[in-house]
Amino acid sequence: MLKFLSKVKIEFNALDPRTASCLEFLAQCNARQAKESNPACQLQVKRRTDDHPPQITVTFVNGVEEVFDATSTPAQTIRTMILEKGQFLETEQMFREAGEKWPVIIPEEELHQSFPGTKPKKAEDKKQ
Repeated sequence: MLKFLSKVKIEFNALDPRTASCLEFLAQCNARQAKESNPACQLQVKRRTDDHPPQITVTFVNGVEEVFDATSTPAQTIRTMILEKGQFLETEQMFREAGEKWPVIIPEEELHQSFPGTKPKKAEDKKQ
């Protein structure tokens, strides 16, 4: 998960009962496997003393920053969103390295073309 990120900032008040998502996400970021996937990723923890709701801010390697409300978003959902966006970034990078334009634009007429597909052979048609 961290391999797609350059920075993670987790903010919460330790006395706030809504911190479960922040603490779980922090544990995932501190896992050995996550740290090994991107040792350069900065992990910041800000312990607040006010009533500001817990939040997680991630900065992707391309500079895009996303802020998640940790009171209503489970850590696993945040992790899944990061992985999905990361796969998108990897795909974009592959196309750019291959010299292809990004995003790939499929002409409207090609979207509506029929696809012949393949037909499975019936058991009786197969030669034995």
